This record gives sequence, C-alpha cells and structure tokens, in this order.
Amino acid sequence: MITQQTQIKINLPVALKEYLESKASRFGMPLAGYVKHLMLKDVEDMEYPTFEASDRTIKAYKNALKNKDKAGTFNNIEELDKYLNNP
Repeated sequence: MITQQTQIKINLPVALKEYLESKASRFGMPLAGYVKHLMLKDVEDMEYPTFEASDRTIKAYKNALKNKDKAGTFNNIEELDKYLNNP
C-alpha cells in the first residue's frame, strides 16, 4: 500500500538543529528520519479518530446495497461517456 506523503518546512534555531543532527548521527539516522521518529513517538498512544456516518450517508448506503443488482458495468471510457451524456 502506498501512503500519501506531504512535506513540511520548519524553521529551527541553529543550536537546536545542530543538537538534533548530533542525536540523529548517534543513531546513524539522517536528520529528517530522526525528526519523523520523534513525531511518531509523540503520537503513538493516540487513537486515530473515527466518525459516525450521518443518517443521510447510512440511508444512501442501504439504498445502494438494495439496488446493487441494477448496477451496470462499462468496458471502456467511451461507454461511460455515452451513458453519462444520454440520460
């Protein structure tokens, strides 16, 4: 599975950056990897948030399940375009 990635930019005092580089080198890690490790350690005890589906979403889900036998398939994008352009 490919996890989506993003970049962040942070400004650090020179002394803090040097301290972090020193700590990272003790573990044989690049600075970015060490900072990522620190962040992961900080959030490891947190539970990933989950949310209840709305009544509207539950209703749409149940309706989709009920009508799944009416679903069609398209062999290519042209068939889909034709279907969408001819209601």
